[in-house]
Amino acid sequence: MEKEYFAHPTAIIDDGCKIAKGVKIWHFSHVMSNCVIGEGCNIGQNVVIASEVVLGKNVKIQNNVSLYTGVTCADDVFLGPSCVFTNITNPRSAVVRRGQYSKTHVGKGASIGANATIVCGHDIGEYAFIGAGAVVTKTILPYACVVGNPAKQLGWMSEFGHRLAFDSNGIAICSESNEKYKLENNKVIKL
Repeated sequence: MEKEYFAHPTAIIDDGCKIAKGVKIWHFSHVMSNCVIGEGCNIGQNVVIASEVVLGKNVKIQNNVSLYTGVTCADDVFLGPSCVFTNITNPRSAVVRRGQYSKTHVGKGASIGANATIVCGHDIGEYAFIGAGAVVTKTILPYACVVGNPAKQLGWMSEFGHRLAFDSNGIAICSESNEKYKLENNKVIKL
């Protein structure tokens, strides 16, 4: 049976991977065993996807990204160039910690900027926006916009990637989509 995805001839795909229809895997990328890659994902050049990583549909991974065992991404996640995930909080070359990997989940529609580092065990909420170069050392709320090292929250983002300005009633409108959002008890919901 002919495969329903594209892999550049220089890409390496290990046995046991489930790769859905419409996926594109570009130059010099390595997809390790037992990964699940959802429909329509685009994996840039020189990307490492370690064993058992799970990607939802339409995940966009830019060049030089590293996703290690324990990472899962929901649908429509964007991973910017050279961002990296860790999976051990206290790595040592001489100490084997295989099987002790911490998990990290990236929620639907979240964006992670270029050169950001996501320290393991800290989930990224739906539609969160992680700025370029940020170092995430704690769980990030849905719709939160965070920057810096360590990452600190600047405010909130719409599903279209625009900063939200909430009025005195806790209501904000996305400047592009005109969708309404409500901020209540430090949580954002789309109305």
